[in-house]
Amino acid sequence: MPLSHDDQVTLLKDILNNHQADCCGSVAECEQLERLVKSLMVNTQIDQNVKNVLQEVYQYSQHGVGTSDLDQHILSNQTNLSNWVSDIDQFS
Repeated sequence: MPLSHDDQVTLLKDILNNHQADCCGSVAECEQLERLVKSLMVNTQIDQNVKNVLQEVYQYSQHGVGTSDLDQHILSNQTNLSNWVSDIDQFS
């Protein structure tokens, strides 16, 4: 059963919040972020402001998949992680 739009947004925010709180994560989580963003980007109900944030999250996740030090990547994006969750809450 596919996830609803609301479930996808909730899962996206949960992963971002976990990265922000734990200062660590996994490549699988970054790959999951990529899949969620791709799915949400094609949704016509998504506000353009959220799409801009999703684009940034996608770049973050792609870099996370390719980095040799994922924890450092997450640590260096702490402010972004917090801002992205706030922005998604504001516009969705």
